[in-house]
Amino acid sequence: MIAEPKELNKKEMGARIRARREMLGWTRSDLAKVLGVSEKTIANIEYGEKGMTITRLYALKQILGVSVDYLMEGDAAFVTDEEKRKMLNENIMGSLSVCSVPQLGCMEQIARLYVEGVVNKE
Repeated sequence: MIAEPKELNKKEMGARIRARREMLGWTRSDLAKVLGVSEKTIANIEYGEKGMTITRLYALKQILGVSVDYLMEGDAAFVTDEEKRKMLNENIMGSLSVCSVPQLGCMEQIARLYVEGVVNKE
């Protein structure tokens, strides 16, 4: 039996694009410049009001560092290990960006102890 294709939810896809853009610390203007479109086009895509070509989708997935499957369906299982690693690194660094130098020193020690105590024992 042939499966019925699901309909693309452009609003959810746009929300994932926006979340990833914000996670990277980019404005709509930043993303628009890199993608070669207007800021309004990015807003329309993020609000799910406009689709995009396959070529633009392919460029967007490279720019945002995620898979096309993730953008379209939101399933983290479609994100490669390298993409997961990159996203986690960016999340960690984003969280630490508000820390003072002494706080970052503490976090460095915590990370070192974690790697020595947990990661090296696996």
